[in-house]
Amino acid sequence: MNPRRAFTSALLAGALPLAVPQAQAQAAPRQDGAARRGGPALLTLSGAALGRSNRGALDPALERLFIKHQVRFERAFELDAAALQALPAVEIRPTLEYDQQPHRLSGPLLEQVLAAAGVKPDAPARVTLRALDGYAVQVTLADARRWGMVLATQLDGRPMPLGGLGPVWAVYDADRLPDFRDKPLKERFGVCPWGLYHVEVAPG
Repeated sequence: MNPRRAFTSALLAGALPLAVPQAQAQAAPRQDGAARRGGPALLTLSGAALGRSNRGALDPALERLFIKHQVRFERAFELDAAALQALPAVEIRPTLEYDQQPHRLSGPLLEQVLAAAGVKPDAPARVTLRALDGYAVQVTLADARRWGMVLATQLDGRPMPLGGLGPVWAVYDADRLPDFRDKPLKERFGVCPWGLYHVEVAPG
């Protein structure tokens, strides 16, 4: 048999060890014991109130959207689509201002997402929600819990894409909340940025 073919056959059969560069063979160290994500991050959490992280400092040369929005961090917690989907989901059905129709929105509660990054649900904290277009709002964690704020990833049973309201939308069921239900429809969602990509959590 051709020596090259013999080597390939033995390799595929598992008779020979597969040599890989040392840098690839060694897994990247975990940060604070948190598992690394598998896919591209859809949502990044940062801030002094985080108790857990799975990535290091911002790269100012390559992470340009953070820089454009004047975001800085030394450590953060990232979630990809699978990580968000693995959290318990709730479904709400608010009437949306864009077509004046009720829609089903589903995803994990904001407090559950923060808990994954080590933020206690009853912690006194201020949460800044930042969208891809730079729109940012600040709410207290207590208000977000009281409103049942959801980080929705699905609209009417389908993932929300870029170019629409996704991939993540911080939203609540305004129709059923006394703080919002009596307001004009266009004034109910002022603290609900769609296209959410960054959440900053600060003590206080």
